[in-house]
Amino acid sequence: MKNKELRQVEKRIEKIKQELQDIGEMRPGSLSRQYRIPKDKVGPYFQISYTYKMKSHTEYVRPAFVKQIKIQIVNYKRFKKLIETWVKLAIDHSKKKMAIAKFKSSK
Repeated sequence: MKNKELRQVEKRIEKIKQELQDIGEMRPGSLSRQYRIPKDKVGPYFQISYTYKMKSHTEYVRPAFVKQIKIQIVNYKRFKKLIETWVKLAIDHSKKKMAIAKFKSSK
């Protein structure tokens, strides 16, 4: 039973690795629309805000790149979710392997 569970975890990890290979361009952050005169909503522009190496960054984004940046942000969020799942599975995998080894050595 434990070997079957271990193989299932390994298959899930392999699937995550494949999905990670398919992720395209990415970047962290959030994109927001700002206004030069916020009260009157005049002069809209976009900016991306993100933290990298514990430093906050904010950059202007030209309208021509807004769609591309949105896709990159979605890709980054997907990447983070996959990595988080992989780590969870890796911990589970390690625990199952140790349990199998303990069971075999107690025989």
